[in-house]
Amino acid sequence: MPGIDEVALRAGVSTATVSRALSGRGQVSPATRERVIAAAKEIGYVVSSNASGLATGRTRNVGVVIPFLNRWFFSSVVEGAQSALMGYGYDLTLYNLGGGGEERRSVFDDFLLRKRVDAVIAISLELTRDEVASLLEVNKPTVGVGGPLAGVHTLSIDDVEVARLATGHLIALGHRDIAHLGGNEDRGAAFHLPTNRREGYQAALESAGIPVDPDLITYADFTLQDGYATAKQLLGSPHKRPTAIFAASDEMAIGAILAARDLGLRVPQDVSVIGIDDHELSGFFGLSTVAQFPALQGRRAVEILMDQLHPTRAPSPSLNTPLPFELIVRSSTATPGPTVH
Repeated sequence: MPGIDEVALRAGVSTATVSRALSGRGQVSPATRERVIAAAKEIGYVVSSNASGLATGRTRNVGVVIPFLNRWFFSSVVEGAQSALMGYGYDLTLYNLGGGGEERRSVFDDFLLRKRVDAVIAISLELTRDEVASLLEVNKPTVGVGGPLAGVHTLSIDDVEVARLATGHLIALGHRDIAHLGGNEDRGAAFHLPTNRREGYQAALESAGIPVDPDLITYADFTLQDGYATAKQLLGSPHKRPTAIFAASDEMAIGAILAARDLGLRVPQDVSVIGIDDHELSGFFGLSTVAQFPALQGRRAVEILMDQLHPTRAPSPSLNTPLPFELIVRSSTATPGPTVH
């Protein structure tokens, strides 16, 4: 196997410069870095992760902790993070906490504290003060995605404003009988997300002078199946059927579209539906939504983490970074149709 000395000789630099150029640590000019990378490729030199770890005390591996593995949103954030980590030469170890409290304790009290990862990205998890303290005590830089964490750099989206935007779109179309298909607070949703989105919905109605009707607020578990079942009950009422539904997630919104169709209702002529996420299936269903760009969230989390792992990079100016969102109007929302008696 070719060695670092051969790379240095071919690139015309010192072995120390080769090490800095290939590791991303230390000051190396772009031209020199490109020359070193080209030389390494020409002779087939690959950096030994074991040797690098022994020299630096690092594994070049980042632990990513998520509450659910089988949800599109979380897997999309992980996909964005993995793509960015690969660009920096880091591996990713995924920890899925879908098994409950005992599994969470094992991850935070054991796995993440071993010398297996250099840093941690927590996606949509409200870490306790003890969990944060234990990670920082053993020098595990941590980035949170989804909401504020004391003492940790986080990326968060304003869920109240996201919900106001979605509900406001329906109000602007002329809807007044707007139902909210919200999420259950006790089904693993972090940072009071269901509550915040309900508050945004109510605030939009109140700003428009529309009374909040508790009978038009329902709850499901953020899945298509539960969204379908809940929306079917909501739309099946013969006395108080809404002309529009704001769902707290695209999966629940898609469930609502399917429920409406099964009840013989047309979307959007009989009922408009809007969600949040911009799920990969939302375009297929023509679903209007508020996009929150989960893959971008993963990539930005990695950028912030690299600022902490490599102090020579410019540090992030704030402990919280607001995340972007955008209204995307498709065919599932329209002005209210004529009232059917």
